[in-house]
Amino acid sequence: MVERKTSLLRDAPRLLVLSLLGLLLLMPYIWMVAASLKPADEIFRASLSLIPERFAVAQNYGRVFELVPVARYLLNGIIVCGGILFFQLLFAIPAGYALAKLNFRGRELALGAVMLGLLVPPHVPALPLYAGFSQLGLLDTYTALIAPSTISVFAIFLFRQFFKSLPDDLIHAARLDGMSEMAIVWRVVLPNAWPAATAFAIFSVVAHWNDLFWPLIVVNTPEHATPALGVLFFRTTEGDDDFGALMAAAVVMTAPLVIAFLLAQRRFVEGIATTGLKG
Repeated sequence: MVERKTSLLRDAPRLLVLSLLGLLLLMPYIWMVAASLKPADEIFRASLSLIPERFAVAQNYGRVFELVPVARYLLNGIIVCGGILFFQLLFAIPAGYALAKLNFRGRELALGAVMLGLLVPPHVPALPLYAGFSQLGLLDTYTALIAPSTISVFAIFLFRQFFKSLPDDLIHAARLDGMSEMAIVWRVVLPNAWPAATAFAIFSVVAHWNDLFWPLIVVNTPEHATPALGVLFFRTTEGDDDFGALMAAAVVMTAPLVIAFLLAQRRFVEGIATTGLKG
C-alpha cells in the first residue's frame, strides 16, 4: 500500500502534465459541444463561458435533424470509409508481408518506392484523377470517393514494420504444413496482426471521415455527400449564420468517430505500442 502511494506521488507531476495537454487538445471539441448547446447571441460573447445561460439544445439540434439528411450523410460516411478500409487492408497486408518476410529481387527497391510514396501529398494526383473520373462518367459516385484511396502506402509501411516483429519460426512452421503464401497471410499472419489493423483502421476512418478536399471536388449533390461535406452543405444552403445549429451539425457528424475511438482505444494503443520501427 505504501509503495502504491509512493508510486502515485512520483507519477503525479507527469499525470498532471499529460492531463493538461490532453485537455488543451480537447478544447476545440469541448467548445464545439458547448456552442451547440447555446443560442446564437451567447456564442461569441467576450466571456466565452462554456456553460450556457440559456440552453438551446432542442432549437439547434432540432434544426439540424429537420433540415439535414443526417442518416444519409452518416450512411455515406460508413460506406465510403468502410469501402476504403476494406481495400486498403486487402492490398496492404499481403504487400507488407511480402516486404517483411519474403526474399525476392527488387524488394529494397519496392520498399524505397513505398517510402517515396509517403512523401506525395494527396493534392498532387487530384487533377488527373478528376479528369479520369470525368471521362469515365464516374463523378458524384461512391466509386469516385473510394477508388483513389484504396492503396495506402502508409498502411503498407505500417504492416511491414509490424510483420518484421513476427517470429520467422511461425512462418516456417506454416510452410512445412503445406500452406501457400497467401494462406499464410490470411490464416496465420492476419490473426496476429489485429492490433496493427485496428490502429490503422482508426487512422484511416478518421482521415477519410473528416476529409473535405476530395469529396468537395467529385461530389455535387447531397445524395453521395460524406459527413464533412454534409456540414458544408448545411452551412451554405441552410445554416446561414446560425453557428449554434452549425456546431450541432458538426457534433452529430463527429460523434460516431468519438464513440468508435472510445470503444477501440485499447486496441489502438496496443497496436501503436507493438508496431516497431525496425529496419
